[in-house]
Amino acid sequence: MLSFYKTVGDQMQQLPASEMGCWINCIDPQDEEVSALIRNYSVEPDFFRAAMDEEESPRIDKEDNNTLIIVDIPVVESTENEKLFYSTRPLGIIITEKNVITVSLQPNPVLDEFTDGAVRNVQTNLKTRFVLQLMLRIATRFLLYLKQIERISDTMEKELRRSMKNNELVQLLDIEKSLVYFSSSLKQNEITMEKIMRGRAIKLYDEDQDLLEDVLIEVRQAIDMSNIYMNILSGTMDAFASIINNNLNNVMKVLASITLIFSLPTVISGIYGMNVSGLPLPQFWFPMVLTGVSMVIAAIILKKKRMM
Repeated sequence: MLSFYKTVGDQMQQLPASEMGCWINCIDPQDEEVSALIRNYSVEPDFFRAAMDEEESPRIDKEDNNTLIIVDIPVVESTENEKLFYSTRPLGIIITEKNVITVSLQPNPVLDEFTDGAVRNVQTNLKTRFVLQLMLRIATRFLLYLKQIERISDTMEKELRRSMKNNELVQLLDIEKSLVYFSSSLKQNEITMEKIMRGRAIKLYDEDQDLLEDVLIEVRQAIDMSNIYMNILSGTMDAFASIINNNLNNVMKVLASITLIFSLPTVISGIYGMNVSGLPLPQFWFPMVLTGVSMVIAAIILKKKRMM
């Protein structure tokens, strides 16, 4: 699907067709739409193939007067058990002589903020500034999702403190996986931003330097946050693993102690049940008393040894 947007005054407006200085938003475009864009804007077909590859890594490529920038954007999904899972997907940004084209396989909230007019001071005809504003919103979205991940992990940790359940542990594993995705994508985005800062990929103007620095600051802050949360979560998982092992050892010690205590009646009844002579006090009451006393003494000894 192709959508055309252009800033008119201070408002983002959707256009029925492409114009000079407009932003072309491609969401899972069809082959005919891609062919039309390649033909009308003289874009390399490899640019669209790379932008529509889910496994494509962030990078910059330049051919003639067109520049391809691929960055990872954060996405949130719901799993089968209605839990949230965070991951990343590539977003292709193609800068032509007169327009900016974004290519994404699925709708995402970052682009929706621009189409809905939620981002202020956007000028689609200022291509470099528009691209930098788009990257700034992507970095902000990473920070937002990282804060959500922190709140979810805190909630799961409190639940695990009350009772050890597999659902909470699985959710923590999913969060840890999400943080790995975020950290890897953010580092690659940072490299891409640094290449842009050198001014070789796209033309930078003096008024864009501050905006690019803000993008780098946000990206680096997100990298630091993801690393911190990942280290904290890793330590938490290790701590709970140790607690689970310790609880299992305690349960096994108690069960072993109970087994030892209840094995004493079997031993004593087996001895007095044999058809032999010479046993002390072979009356009915003595084995019962001996069994009870032996169990009490064994329980006291095990209690002192902290086996129960």
